[in-house]
Amino acid sequence: MRANPYVESFLELSARVHDAGLMRRRYGFYWTRILFWTLSTVAILTAVALLGDSWWQLILAALLGVVMSQLGFLSHEAAHQEIFRSRGWNEWTARVLGGLFTGLSYGWWVDKHGRHHAHPNKERSDPDVTSKVVALTPENADRRTGLWARLTRYQGYYFLPLLLFEGFSLHIASARNVLTAKQIRHRWVEILFIGIRLIGYPVFLFLVLPFGLALAFIVVQVIVFGFLLGGAFATNHIGMPTVPHDAKIDFLRRQVRMSRNIRGGRLVHFLMGGLQYQVEHHLFPKTPRPNLPALQQLVREHCARHDIHYTETTLRGAYGTIIAYLNQVGLRNRNLYTCPLVRRYRG
Repeated sequence: MRANPYVESFLELSARVHDAGLMRRRYGFYWTRILFWTLSTVAILTAVALLGDSWWQLILAALLGVVMSQLGFLSHEAAHQEIFRSRGWNEWTARVLGGLFTGLSYGWWVDKHGRHHAHPNKERSDPDVTSKVVALTPENADRRTGLWARLTRYQGYYFLPLLLFEGFSLHIASARNVLTAKQIRHRWVEILFIGIRLIGYPVFLFLVLPFGLALAFIVVQVIVFGFLLGGAFATNHIGMPTVPHDAKIDFLRRQVRMSRNIRGGRLVHFLMGGLQYQVEHHLFPKTPRPNLPALQQLVREHCARHDIHYTETTLRGAYGTIIAYLNQVGLRNRNLYTCPLVRRYRG
């Protein structure tokens, strides 16, 4: 039986990536950022205590939201084993940065995100295409009736405003999972970390600020954090082809076809936290962030040589596609975004 040529080509690509040294750890890059963003957190909270009763605090709240989003990206990279050679060091770094600093459960994230990486944009397998708020696939849209179905028709237009609540959603999901999941490693450590972040942090604010100002501070910080983190992740796969739950596609084309890269200047790259190289991240999830530009060149050349469609667009272009796709799904139009590989196999 003849081997799948795309499987063989991925093995060839993988060998080139390793030979180029693109999987080597980048300790200087990561230690610098971990120290900078953790110290920034301490500095902002110190400034909050010193500034006291002033609505200028909301600027500090927004800055803290930015810092939290950057720590979230670092936690994501540690969870993917990108930072250290040691699995234990990576796991505990992700657990500390995620739980203690951003209030997100490492155990919940690893389980959910691992299933996403294994089955990107696959119905019933990828947890990221299952949402109670927006219908991300025609299958999800078909299940909705009444007012909920009518609202779904215009879901693309309210998608961006919904991102303002993403931070609250992430905190709630993390807290619920760490308390109720049947199996989660180091459950009590995660409960401690998340408890300090989600209870101790607000208590600190209510002690040093008037009630209304403290509440406004929390709202602004969580909104900025959720919008930046959720907004970066949203551009990766929404609006890319989706596949039925029973479709079987080789790893190389599955990861490339279902992922979208974002190009832009330094600001865009800062806001994306390495996720602008989503195609490369899905193919080689342990690749450190500084090595991704060089990896992109190899992957793009490989895709061109093997006639595999490679998607890269601007941040504005990505959100234009996302909004159009979500509205199209809401209208139950199945044609434009069905994966070409599935059409080829099913006729």
